[in-house]
Amino acid sequence: MKYISQYISIIIVLILSSCSQETEKASESAQPIYQDIPYLQDYAVKYVFEEEGIELKKVFADRNEVIEVLTSEGIYRPNNGHFQYPGTLEPERNYVPMADKKITDMIVHKNQFVYVDDQAILSNAWAGKLFSIHEMPEATFVCGGEDFTFMVSDGKSLSLIKDSKLLWQDEFPDNRVISVKYNSKTNNFLILGESTLYTFSPQNKNLVKVFSGSDFTCFEITEAGNKILVGTKDGYIEIDETGKQLAEIHHKLPWPELTDIKEIKGQLWFGSVKGAFILRNDGKFNYYFGQRWLPGDEVIHIAEGPENSVLILTDKGLGKIVFEEMTLEDKAMIYEKQVRQRQIRYGINSNVTRLQNHDLSTAQNRMADSDNLWTGMYLGSQLFRYLATNSEEAKQNWQESFEAMERMHTINNIPGLFGRSFERRGYQEFHKEFRSYVDNYWYDGYQGTISWRHAEDPEWDWRASASSDQTVGQIFALTLVAEYVDDPEWKQRAINLLDGLITYIVENDMCLIDYNGLPTLWGRWHPAYVNRFGTMIGDRRVCSSNIIAFLQTAYKFTGKELFKEKAFELMDKHGYLENLSRPISEIGPAPDDADEWSKMLSNGWNHSDDEMYFLAYWGLYPYAFNDTLKDVYQEAIRDHWDSERPEKNSLWNFCYAMTGATDFDLEESIWHLKEFPLDMIQFESRNSHRKDLTFLEPNFWGKTASEVLPPDERPELKHNRSLFNLDAGDRQSELSAGDTYLLPYWMGRFLGVISAPVSY
Repeated sequence: MKYISQYISIIIVLILSSCSQETEKASESAQPIYQDIPYLQDYAVKYVFEEEGIELKKVFADRNEVIEVLTSEGIYRPNNGHFQYPGTLEPERNYVPMADKKITDMIVHKNQFVYVDDQAILSNAWAGKLFSIHEMPEATFVCGGEDFTFMVSDGKSLSLIKDSKLLWQDEFPDNRVISVKYNSKTNNFLILGESTLYTFSPQNKNLVKVFSGSDFTCFEITEAGNKILVGTKDGYIEIDETGKQLAEIHHKLPWPELTDIKEIKGQLWFGSVKGAFILRNDGKFNYYFGQRWLPGDEVIHIAEGPENSVLILTDKGLGKIVFEEMTLEDKAMIYEKQVRQRQIRYGINSNVTRLQNHDLSTAQNRMADSDNLWTGMYLGSQLFRYLATNSEEAKQNWQESFEAMERMHTINNIPGLFGRSFERRGYQEFHKEFRSYVDNYWYDGYQGTISWRHAEDPEWDWRASASSDQTVGQIFALTLVAEYVDDPEWKQRAINLLDGLITYIVENDMCLIDYNGLPTLWGRWHPAYVNRFGTMIGDRRVCSSNIIAFLQTAYKFTGKELFKEKAFELMDKHGYLENLSRPISEIGPAPDDADEWSKMLSNGWNHSDDEMYFLAYWGLYPYAFNDTLKDVYQEAIRDHWDSERPEKNSLWNFCYAMTGATDFDLEESIWHLKEFPLDMIQFESRNSHRKDLTFLEPNFWGKTASEVLPPDERPELKHNRSLFNLDAGDRQSELSAGDTYLLPYWMGRFLGVISAPVSY
């Protein structure tokens, strides 16, 4: 996805968007449709190197797709690396005599490996006939020219060699040679020093200085041969073949201390002491930094790899960035396997944690606070998949997750109350929970609450303290099953749970009453709580929006007037309609005279609210009691969506598209899905050092930069986190794609705004 094809595919989308007839709904509302053509998806295969005292120098691949790494102790090769399962670098043993040679440099010449040692320039290709003696015992550089002519250097002097004959030799005028390259377009060698760039003509044997500067570190000749890029410790300089500088030095890079520059298939790659990056056609960069992509931070060398890959050698090993052609559905099916093999526990969708050194074999699938919510979102993804493809596997998946969510209702023997999760007895510590921000606000002794309880079944424990976002997850899943499943039995099971839950809330003064007879911390929607907040407090808006959606949904499927009456009571007597339609622009920090709870809730935009809003919109908009309300809801949803557009979040965009909107940012949604990393491990992520970003002052919305970073460069992939976060530590876990990627993708397929795979 980091290659040019992503931009070509967007153009094709616009050209072909009117061609699809996948769903009547999409065509009738004139919604744009993305044609799912193949694009290039990137992922990393890593090879770690842990031997101390050995320096990694260069990496190359030959025409046989063999990869070799030059080290200070000879040649190494990658061993047994796969996606998400790193390999190692091991000594090269194929050519036994190579182990006894003191190889100091290597290149690929005419697509074959060529080496230099203390005696000669040599190769194992061409029947081993290349063995050109150079008589430079300290040779450290070799560069191939025309007709097997080679430039050799020991860092201080230069020699031109062919067939063991010295054609020319001279001292290098700068302090030391940094790099030597050959320009096939001009038949000249270029030699870079610390502060100068020289050109050498093999014909007239002239060494001519063409450019001067300071702190040079690397350079590259473009494939056209008419431009040279000189890397420095603070950016890079563009010059032509005569040495004329073409532009101001480029400082605005992800990191300007450059170590290598390579043009690969027409695109410029840069290595730095803080990762690698590629220059896009729009002048911005895609950044490969951190352990998602590379074994080490400092890039030593970059080369074109086999099978559409790029090899990035770092101080701690080799990163092979693979660009594989796939469709969005292909990508989804990779995630489907990941989820089924590692992320499902008793039908619950969850992350795996406690990874040791990112080794997936050490992962544990344990209970998490939001098991219920993530499972509801995963269930939605599989139901949408089933509806879009009629997949029997998807049907089994959503039914299994439904039974897990259903069990959260039945395991506690309290009709109407559901739990957060469940686990086999004895594997979850029953400890007092402490939340410093609560400060006994709800009731004396709240901090002494123990939410884990024993079920009547002696094999199981369950967790209480269900929250508002857990409730949203439950109702989102139950709504989809009740609305779209044809099987009467499954439909009725969902309606029964929905009826029981909303009845329980209504009969308990719009609260979710826990096992102890008291409201859960966040399960409150009654007017005394909601309207205690000032109009600028986000909870006033989201709670109102959610509970009206819940009541409308319950009325839709049960026909019970109680739910309709309660909804109108909240809207007409308690201002919930005004609350839910209040412009997002009016939401902000609590005033100085507000209570501490209000201040805590409004010290910044709560991104969990976004998730609760958008998932509940599936009950707010479609089940409006009348057209007047529907218009009000649509405008409220549009206003909320408009404030979230900078995140380029496909889930928010497709939930908005559910209302029939045509301007739901399809192009940004596809960008979001394509840029999602195949590797869902939560590696350490750092971006606040970058020089190519425009940073913003701290603000209520949590926007740190002028543009959101691609998902595979930022730390946050969950929808309820700030997608503008720049940095995070290693969280030793692998996220599930079930709620993060699969839900928006299959929702897009269900809505018809993403086509089935298309071949051209």
